[in-house]
Amino acid sequence: MLFGRTKHLPTADEALPGRPEPAFAVPERHTVLGNPLLGPYPDGLEIADFGLGCFWGAERVFWRAEGVWTTLVGYQGGHTENPTYEEVCSGLTGHTEAVRVVFDPARISYEALLKLFWEAHDPTQGFRQGNDVGTQYRSAVYTHSPAQQAAAEASRDAYRKVLAGAGHGEITTEILPADGRPFHPAEGYHQQYLDKNPAGYCGIGGTGVSCPVGVAPGPEATDT
Repeated sequence: MLFGRTKHLPTADEALPGRPEPAFAVPERHTVLGNPLLGPYPDGLEIADFGLGCFWGAERVFWRAEGVWTTLVGYQGGHTENPTYEEVCSGLTGHTEAVRVVFDPARISYEALLKLFWEAHDPTQGFRQGNDVGTQYRSAVYTHSPAQQAAAEASRDAYRKVLAGAGHGEITTEILPADGRPFHPAEGYHQQYLDKNPAGYCGIGGTGVSCPVGVAPGPEATDT
């Protein structure tokens, strides 16, 4: 597990190979929202993927938001196919712990989700989040459309300014297309962990700096 605390992201050649099929089953429904965890999802819903440290607390940030239909945690952004938690913690997969948010854009905007994302963690810490150290805790946004990409980049640029004004360092968040970076659902016991274990560990903590509202491009640029 000590390798998991390294600040080295493995290359595709260095990463564990994984497996063609998941090594475990995922529960059918969300324990709080009651909706299915895995798709296909109802028409009109959209998907957003975020990495902001330990996914136990990160998932709760989003399932509490009005307009979110379901959430699930998993591994994303690396090379290993269908990894296990132990493999991700080894630092040899390249994945970060991620939350998939399925939301109704008529009830909550992608920009509002970005605001939750930025304010719920410290995006300046590189391969760590608080006391959690390792590449699997890095900050990330994996986008599902050019509109999401533009909105995420605009929000980063706006938040960068207010963070700098408050004395914080440079944002290290990676903002990349989800295409080619599949989301691999995590084991069942990780799903909605803090609902099942209300007193469980939550390493999520923000900077205390508010992210500006309305930081993304206008409606024309955000059409999908």
